[in-house]
Amino acid sequence: MAASDPNLQPGAQASQVKSAIRTLDIIEYVVAHNRPLVAQEIAVALGIPVSSLSYLLGTLVDRGYLVRDGRRYSAGPGLQRLQASPGGFSLAERAAPLVRTLRVQLNETTSFFVRSEWDVEAIITETSEQALRYSINTGARRPMHALAAGKALLARLPEDELDRYFAETEREKFTPSTVTAEKALRKDLADVRRIGFAVTDEEYSLGIRGVGRVVTIGGEAVGSLSVGIPKARFDSVMQRRAMDLLERTAGLLEAA
Repeated sequence: MAASDPNLQPGAQASQVKSAIRTLDIIEYVVAHNRPLVAQEIAVALGIPVSSLSYLLGTLVDRGYLVRDGRRYSAGPGLQRLQASPGGFSLAERAAPLVRTLRVQLNETTSFFVRSEWDVEAIITETSEQALRYSINTGARRPMHALAAGKALLARLPEDELDRYFAETEREKFTPSTVTAEKALRKDLADVRRIGFAVTDEEYSLGIRGVGRVVTIGGEAVGSLSVGIPKARFDSVMQRRAMDLLERTAGLLEAA
């Protein structure tokens, strides 16, 4: 039997289980009928309130497990991916559920970045549900020197490539705390290599601290996981918890 989340009250646990069962029921019902179905038909057949059904259908469409054509729903390509070999999944597809889980565990904005020239690009991002939160859009590119995710990747560059980075970039100062000087940035990168994490303090956005951890697959740095946390909620306990969860999440992605 799977262990329940100790942070959830019994009522919340029961609600989550009910939602999971309903989600599976919807998928099985649509696949079994092998034809497009309207939401009302699914609601009546499965006894799901329309308000709850709309949310579940929307989530399944977003994830590609169902496709919507007007008012009708049918099986989507996501179901075929579930039967594909591991090589059939992109890095973003493998990272997405882990990033979502990390966001739920911390309730802080969590992202997976890949390198794009001398920038990092967010290919997966999950935004905190708290009122005070950091936000970054999927597809957004940011300079490597100012983000924890970028510093985590910079720290893994071979020395000759790192020399080229300093020679080719003009590092913008986004806040008074942004580290731009080569000597100071090299010191930061040495610290990242030593502790295994990059930690930034208001270097890109005022009031936001970041923690990043590189992800390596087959000895190659393929991206980095990071969390953006308002300073109002950031302390040594939060930093340790973020590092522990980033380490665990990166390990799962590397093992996959």
